[in-house]
Amino acid sequence: MAKKSMIAREAKRQKLVEKYAEKRAALKEIINDESKPMEERFRASLKLAKLPRNSSPTRLHNRCQLTGRPHAYYRKLKVSRIALRDLGSNGQVPGLVKSSW
Repeated sequence: MAKKSMIAREAKRQKLVEKYAEKRAALKEIINDESKPMEERFRASLKLAKLPRNSSPTRLHNRCQLTGRPHAYYRKLKVSRIALRDLGSNGQVPGLVKSSW
């Protein structure tokens, strides 16, 4: 199980990303629009830089929904390899059979 502080930090980042998503998208649209004057694009880039760093989606890290483990994460199932093995052993993942020989 991951530290509760790390799980809470990741949840806080997720909330910030959702909160500032529209504002970031609008500013990036202005910055990337070549038809706008350079001053306006520059002001938009300064506004983008003023936003909190944790509001950027690249700062998010995938974590297991069950344990919070950050490594060996299966995106499709949103769990780590260890949690997947436990769920498979208990028969809770349809079509998954744990290999043993």
